[in-house]
Amino acid sequence: MVGVLLGGGTGSRLYPVTFAVNKHFIPIYNKPMVYYSFSILMLAGIREVVIVCSPGDLDGYRKLFGDGSKLGMKVEYAVQEEPKGLADGLLKAEEFARGEPVCLVLGDNVFYGHELQELLREARKKVETEGGAVIFAYHVKDPEMFGVVEFDEEGNVVSIEEKPKNPKSSYAVTGLYFYDNTCFEKAKRVKPSDRGELEITSVNEEYLKEGSLKVKPLRRGFAWFDAGTHDSFLKAGEFIATIEKRTGYMIGCIEEIAYRNGWIDREQLIKLAEPLRKTDYGRYLLTIAEEEGAF
Repeated sequence: MVGVLLGGGTGSRLYPVTFAVNKHFIPIYNKPMVYYSFSILMLAGIREVVIVCSPGDLDGYRKLFGDGSKLGMKVEYAVQEEPKGLADGLLKAEEFARGEPVCLVLGDNVFYGHELQELLREARKKVETEGGAVIFAYHVKDPEMFGVVEFDEEGNVVSIEEKPKNPKSSYAVTGLYFYDNTCFEKAKRVKPSDRGELEITSVNEEYLKEGSLKVKPLRRGFAWFDAGTHDSFLKAGEFIATIEKRTGYMIGCIEEIAYRNGWIDREQLIKLAEPLRKTDYGRYLLTIAEEEGAF
């Protein structure tokens, strides 16, 4: 499976902050926003990732991730000349998928929860072995701001609507999607919405029509933030800070995940930590390395 991270767009909901900088580079508490979504792909065990971004942000992403080798990964880049919707962003990654299924994640989404890694790997396995699609839903107070999924009494998916005026449920579709490789053909059939965009909801509806869409609600104990607005951005930062200060563990720490996945060794972890030694982030990485002995 190949990971597809959508890191483009204009970030208009965060203006004027994003007039001069891509929103995905702005820190949520102590690390770039994009680290949190990138880490989701890593937790799912995905080592090949393509980042879809605008031409002006390509250098910034390369400074952050390079070719991925420092993390024991392979990172490639696809350019989206102008934002035309999430389904369009997905299509930009088709040649990089090379016929493999994909995990699509939005670069401004933050996930947290007990056994999150197990949930992600189960979704990946299901799509890799059975095909179809697995997406996630989260109970929100303002469903009209999101894609909304409707369930019947048995928990089966009945419908999905994009930003409905009269939501049929309070379950929003999160920005995380596991698709088999037919997602690209489905995306090519999508027509522009009233907003003039190729909506990812239309791709999900294609899977729903053929009976191959699985929606997993994220129950209590999970947290999800669409950090694309000022309020949600602030709430995400406060949440991350609270959890990290309380537990002593970092969320979205890509170097730690690479190390615990066995993709890099202790020597490489220390090498990545050394330039950051004066920061809490760097000292945290060195502490992780010390778990295996003194250095």
